[in-house]
Amino acid sequence: MSALFSEVFVATPTAVARAPARANLLGEHTDYNDGFVLPTPLPYVTTVAVGPGPAGMIEAHAARFGETKTRALDAPPAGDWLDYVLGCVRVVMQEGAAVEGVRVAIDSDVPMGAGISSSAALEVATLRALREWLGLRIDDVQVAKLGQRAESGYVGMPCGIMDQMVSSLGTPGQALFLDTRSLEHRLLKLPKSHALAVVHSGVAHRLTDGGYRQRRSECEAAASALKVKSLRDVDVADLPAIAALPEPLNRRARHVVTENRRVLDGVAALERGDAAAFGRLMVESHASQRDDYAVSLPEIDALVETALRHGALGARLTGGGFGGCIIALVEDPASWWPAVAAEHPEARLVYPR
Repeated sequence: MSALFSEVFVATPTAVARAPARANLLGEHTDYNDGFVLPTPLPYVTTVAVGPGPAGMIEAHAARFGETKTRALDAPPAGDWLDYVLGCVRVVMQEGAAVEGVRVAIDSDVPMGAGISSSAALEVATLRALREWLGLRIDDVQVAKLGQRAESGYVGMPCGIMDQMVSSLGTPGQALFLDTRSLEHRLLKLPKSHALAVVHSGVAHRLTDGGYRQRRSECEAAASALKVKSLRDVDVADLPAIAALPEPLNRRARHVVTENRRVLDGVAALERGDAAAFGRLMVESHASQRDDYAVSLPEIDALVETALRHGALGARLTGGGFGGCIIALVEDPASWWPAVAAEHPEARLVYPR
């Protein structure tokens, strides 16, 4: 990365940092409802190098696109990849950091449009690099919170905090159990007897389209109708009251409430090493996303069914929906994948590589 920065800007970077992508095991669309999530980092990383730049300006180069963009530090978002970087610079400036001008070089092998959070990896890597360069006294939780603020407040995507937290705090090969209300978290071992496989459906994942915002609005409306702050404040004992809500608020709320329970049950399954129980929860989670939350697609559903038919203990849509990837729990991805690929030539194995 130092070489890329030097080649583009004919200067030496002051700091270089990295952050990973993620897959979510259980807990989809629960984070912006103050709920529980269970993601894990993936071995795809975004690397960011930073250094001082022209006064009042950001100059950024993205190796993936082979382009350099320049914008004023006080400019509004433009709807491109630079928004995520400039959003991070702006939030640290709002926290009191003195940034006269900045240059940024970015390299990444995180697949885009896969629903494994290329945006959070970019935000966390950028904030880590800024932390080192500017000597910021912020811990990894604060990095995640600032990344979410950049994406929500500047980019304009009203995301929850799961992606930034697992990118900032996750450990490869382990699941991160996170309470998104309190931000309490702990690491859990994944089943030794089985492995995770992440498969791209071939349909690009697009959270910025209206479906995500609509689901969030529906959850807020359901919480208001139930007279609670958020759907975190109701549980499975309240399902009769949830069923009485109008369509589709009843189904949206039912998904969130039952998904929170699945995360807690999944944590218990991991703690006792019960891969079969965890797999069943993944299957239930997918059915809930498909039927109650309506964020799956026929291509995703067919891929999940094929994954299960060829021996996966569990499989589900991961990453928010509307395209992207599934995640499956299998004995051996190398022997499982060829049969799945034969039925879905448009799909590709994202992890393991």
